[in-house]
Amino acid sequence: MSEGTHAPTSHAIDNAKLQQFVGKMLGDLGGAASVPLVRMGDTLGLYRILYTHGPMTCAQLAQQAKVHERYLLEWLSHQAASDYLAYDPDSGQFSLPPEQAMVFAVEDSPVYMMGAFDLMAAQTEVQPKVQERFKNGGGFAWGDQASCLFCATARFFRPGYQNNLLSQWLPALDGVVAKLKAGADVADVGCGHGWSTVLMAKAFPNSRFVGYDYHDGSIVDARKHAEAHGVAGNTRFEVATAKEIPDAAFDLVAFFDCLHDMGDPAGVASQVRRSLKPDGTWLVVEPMAGDRLEDNLNPVGRLFYAASTMLCVPTSLAQEVGAAFGAQAGEAKLRGAITAGGFGSVRRATETPFNMILEARL
Repeated sequence: MSEGTHAPTSHAIDNAKLQQFVGKMLGDLGGAASVPLVRMGDTLGLYRILYTHGPMTCAQLAQQAKVHERYLLEWLSHQAASDYLAYDPDSGQFSLPPEQAMVFAVEDSPVYMMGAFDLMAAQTEVQPKVQERFKNGGGFAWGDQASCLFCATARFFRPGYQNNLLSQWLPALDGVVAKLKAGADVADVGCGHGWSTVLMAKAFPNSRFVGYDYHDGSIVDARKHAEAHGVAGNTRFEVATAKEIPDAAFDLVAFFDCLHDMGDPAGVASQVRRSLKPDGTWLVVEPMAGDRLEDNLNPVGRLFYAASTMLCVPTSLAQEVGAAFGAQAGEAKLRGAITAGGFGSVRRATETPFNMILEARL
């Protein structure tokens, strides 16, 4: 036993609790070990092939996917042991059940999670940087994050936008959909790769949309997405911070999962207030969270606190003020920043298990 390490002798060990916790850790480690395998299954098209063609033997799938059969057998065995794939010992076939397909293969599914696996890889890659900041308290800019983070973030959030933005979030805002149909000016701040902007632009061709993000590479990709989806005529994308958006220009300003990442949320709120027309609306979509730590000790909070440690807090601390709200800021803290910026009305318009949707009015 190393110096400074002592067996726990002051308290009796409850073996039942110990075994229960060890079992939990085996599950956690199994999930962590699955991240690279799931990402390979996605990149190699294995899930898509099984989804399209149905049950297959290892040899059949290897031939279809053009991969090495021995490697594939080990991968398939892991997937079956994880309950990601089903295995029929009589036929020797592996299959992707319809429920699992919603997670691994159906990109427009509300529970498509391949982007989440990509985010897990990004968090692992950035560990040394975050670990160093634990010592000095500094941050680092979004653009200095892991190389795969930006695509992973876009991929992770897109299913939520696809399934909620047009059908639930915008209709929950007072009078906004009517304005968008007639023709409105909209800013999507912190737009990333622009999926939220593109969805709105396609649905409301009479309106004009501009996406802002301070990460140059994301704006390049957003412009490509707008071209590919035929909305370049009513969208544009610019490199800018939230405090650089123009005054008195917009009927709607939207922040999707980004206010808590900003260094000065209250200062940003002040600029949003100035950027809105007198009857404008600020849409703020944020991760679902209670106002107290004990409210967030659940599976969703567990994931969001991890992302907050590795991604959100370092990003905020690299900016002016460095408020570092974190991904589990809670409605009270968000509401405080919004009202400090001069908004007179803030309400929770709607919610999902993963997001709260706030509407702020002048």
